[in-house]
Amino acid sequence: MSRRTDQRRAAVFALYQSEVTGKDLGDVFERDASMFSRSLAYAAQDRQDELDAVISGHSHGWRIERIAPLERSIMRIALLEMRHPDVAPADAPIPPEGAIDEAVETAKLFCGADAPGFVNGILAAALREMQENGAAS
Repeated sequence: MSRRTDQRRAAVFALYQSEVTGKDLGDVFERDASMFSRSLAYAAQDRQDELDAVISGHSHGWRIERIAPLERSIMRIALLEMRHPDVAPADAPIPPEGAIDEAVETAKLFCGADAPGFVNGILAAALREMQENGAAS
C-alpha cells in the first residue's frame, strides 16, 4: 500500500468522523495527519454539495442520506480527485481509474459486502459522464 493510499484513507476517515460525531473536521484528524490528507478532506467538505449531487445523480433509488456515511466519505474523496485533480498538493495527480480502484479497495476493507460494487458503480458512472462531457481522459 502506498503512502498516498494511507493519506487518502486518513482523509476519508476524518470526513467520516466529522460527519458522524458532528465535530469540526480539524478536531478529528490524527495529530500527525499529512497536509495531503488535510487538503483532501477540507476540499471534499468545501465541495460536498457538488460531490453529493454527483453521487445522488448516479445512485438510482438511493437518497444520499440512505448511503452509509463511510461509503459517502469514500466516494467524496475519490470524486474530488477525479473532478478536481489539482485540489491537493501531490507530485502527480491520481488518474480517475486509480481513484476508483483505491475507493473500491477501501470499501472492501472497511465496509459491508455490497459496498465495493456500489462504490464502483457510482464512481464508474461518474467517470463515464465526465468522459462524455470531455472532462476526463
